[in-house]
Amino acid sequence: MKATLLAVAGLLGALAAVWALAPIGQNWFVRRFSSPHGLRWAMASLGALLLLSLVGCAMEPAHRPWLEIVVLLAGAGLIVGFLVAPAFRIHHGVASQPRRVLAIGAHPDDLELACGATLAKLADAGHEVRTMVMSSGGKGGDSAIRLTEAASGSDFMGASKVHVHDFTDTSLAEHGDEMVQAIEVVMGDFRPDVVITHSRNDYHQDHQAVHSATMRAARQHSSILCFESPSSTRQFDPSVFVDIAGYVDVKIHAVAMHRNQKGKPYMSAERVRSLAAFRGSQVKTTYAEGFEPVRLLGSAVGEF
Repeated sequence: MKATLLAVAGLLGALAAVWALAPIGQNWFVRRFSSPHGLRWAMASLGALLLLSLVGCAMEPAHRPWLEIVVLLAGAGLIVGFLVAPAFRIHHGVASQPRRVLAIGAHPDDLELACGATLAKLADAGHEVRTMVMSSGGKGGDSAIRLTEAASGSDFMGASKVHVHDFTDTSLAEHGDEMVQAIEVVMGDFRPDVVITHSRNDYHQDHQAVHSATMRAARQHSSILCFESPSSTRQFDPSVFVDIAGYVDVKIHAVAMHRNQKGKPYMSAERVRSLAAFRGSQVKTTYAEGFEPVRLLGSAVGEF
């Protein structure tokens, strides 16, 4: 009986360690807990300790008594961890009137960098989020990899659907009419309550082109917000803010999923966290993302 219990404990320890260390487990922790990395490594360490102690019991009978104590302590630690973990869950509201939100970016990492925390928070609250990415970003990296990363990033943020296009990177202005048509098709099918896209106050020509195409496609739409990119100009002036407390690690992880762009200064966790803290200070909260409203209808936004 004792041997069976030890075997089960070893299996549970191995599963806990593998789950916490695997990419799918990392995604799970980051999307659900406000202190994901400490919790994840604690679970992985305790699971590994439990497994190694049990292996030691089997291979070193002379040390079995004290190794069994380690097994008990590690097992108890895992149980306590599972019981305490819910206290660290990300707190979010539940929308009584869910909205439909369409976010449109020029390149595979734009949405994560600009409004990744807001989109994740909206999805968690029950709003339906869809994303559009207008190019594969081939001029700045491997287009095949970046297309996959665009889909993975949107899925991680909670988007119900992602539309990835392959208009020519750095030359999106040459595809203005085509982008307008693509956006109109998605808007006609999805009928979003709120559209989020690039600001016109942005140095990047592709960001300007996507802003222009969105304004044309959404010319009859009542609620349009523009997000902040690393290439936004000093004229970017947000007056709508979303409190992203609890979601900064989610945003950092979503940005980091774009490994093809790793090493670029604006992709760093420090830069992402600093900007969120700066925007938060402007509205007297810890972290926030800021948006410029082109126009904003209160009844369309609701509990947004």
